[in-house]
Formats: sequence, C-alpha cells, structure tokens
Amino acid sequence: MSRIGKKGVTIPQGTTVTQSDTLFTVKGPLGELSRDFSGPVIIKIEGDVISFEPKNSSKDARALWGTYASHLVNMVAGVNKAFEKKLIIEGVGYKVETQGTTLVFSLGFSHKVPMEIPKDVKVLQEKNTLTLSSMNKESVGQFAAQIRAKKKPEPYKGKGIRYSTEVIRRKQGKKSA
Repeated sequence: MSRIGKKGVTIPQGTTVTQSDTLFTVKGPLGELSRDFSGPVIIKIEGDVISFEPKNSSKDARALWGTYASHLVNMVAGVNKAFEKKLIIEGVGYKVETQGTTLVFSLGFSHKVPMEIPKDVKVLQEKNTLTLSSMNKESVGQFAAQIRAKKKPEPYKGKGIRYSTEVIRRKQGKKSA
C-alpha cells in the first residue's frame, strides 16, 4: 500500500488540473506543466482533490501508485512556487561565467567547461554561488547534478562544486614527522 498514493493531492486555489485521456495538464501562476500518466494506475479528479488507485494488485501497479502521486504533487507545487537548488563553487581559480544561454566553468582544467542551460531553468549567479530555479523539479535536479558532476568536491581541501546543504567530510591528509 502506498502512503503517498492513498493521501491524494489537494489542488490549491488559482491552480487548475485538466485531464485528457492519460495527459494531465497543471496550470498555475508560474506557468503550465504537462505529463502523460499511462499505466496501471487510475487517476481521478474530484473537485479539488486528485485521487489515485491501482488498476490491479500487480507489483508494477503498486510501484507506480506512489510514483504517479509524487509526480502530480511536484507538478502542482511547481506551478505555484518554483523549485530551487543552490550550488557553491569552492577552490582557488574555480569560477563560472554566464554567456547568453551557456555557463562557462573554470575548474582547474587546461580548458574551460561550457554547459548549455535548459530552456525551463533560470540561473542566478552571485560570486561563487549558482541558484537554479524552475517549476519543473526534475529539470532543476538533473541540471544541478550535471553541474556538480563536472568537478565533485574532494575530501582534503573541499575544492569542487557542491550543493549548499551538502556537508563534505574532510580527511586529515598526510602528517609530517
């Protein structure tokens, strides 16, 4: 039994959820998100509540029950308030520049590392901090993970790109005799 799937989703005022066959569209103050929910879960919109129910008791239906509910919760939350991820760039000479729709990183390599910014993600740069925001939770998280993968933080000096909430466990390093 899915705890998330049993709860359902409450639709806040100013937000509309429409269903056409298996395509769900959520409209709110920040914009519109659409997603196809074809599969072994029945999704019903009743007033201002969205309810979920598996079509059968298969393992696939039970697995997707909570997943579909989470996706719709994130869609409803995203069109009302944008999701945000903050990344901190630490290290001597490590920096980022915004050039149009591209981020150009200097990460201690012999070359610069360019990254194209997705269309639905907004990037705000302040010194050594990047703030990514979008109404789509998946695209913010995916883009933040791709940026972090360019230079993961190392445990000795803490150099690299990390999330603002991430704690790097530091190692002591070599001791001199």
